[in-house]
Amino acid sequence: MALIDFILHIDAHMVSLVHQYGVGIYPILFGIVFIETGVVIFPFLPGDSFLFAAGALTALGGNVLRLPYVIGICVIAAILGDMMNYWIGHTLGVKALYHRPISRFIKEDKVQEAERFFNDRGKWTIFLGRFMPFVRTFIPFIAGSSKMNWGIFSSFNILGAIVWGTVVSLAGYFLGNIPVVSEHFSLIMLLIVFVSLVPIMVPYIKQKIRA
Repeated sequence: MALIDFILHIDAHMVSLVHQYGVGIYPILFGIVFIETGVVIFPFLPGDSFLFAAGALTALGGNVLRLPYVIGICVIAAILGDMMNYWIGHTLGVKALYHRPISRFIKEDKVQEAERFFNDRGKWTIFLGRFMPFVRTFIPFIAGSSKMNWGIFSSFNILGAIVWGTVVSLAGYFLGNIPVVSEHFSLIMLLIVFVSLVPIMVPYIKQKIRA
């Protein structure tokens, strides 16, 4: 249980990890982001908050973390993780998410939420889903199982990873010392995504009402 708690709240241990492992924190950072985005049974890993904490530490100085390295490593990890997830979905199909052993690790309603999000917004789901915890882990898998064009997927995957890695890291760098932001960062990110979706959703809802 102690190990599980440590993994689920690894962002809270960022300072001790940096002091303990030094430059070894970079492979850990890469691994957390890659596994969260690339392995569909690990949507619970705290990618956003871990990256936010890393960005905040770069602002303090006196440690091995450097903002350009943090951004670069996380962007690469996110791109590669989503690509692997896509091909796993392409190979297994979405039905694999509803059967054991995978179904033991994920909630069916989260998968269905990701499917609805993907079906409603298509290729932009790859970009927007990057900013939504849990959902972002299933989107590449569903894109692969739906046989989405690889070129389109890759383009929006790369764009989303660059924007996500940069925005979250910079948010940590500039806002990490504000308690209300650091404590509710994931909620703030979801609110930003919701607001950005309003102009897209309004015409869609009007069309549904008229139909």
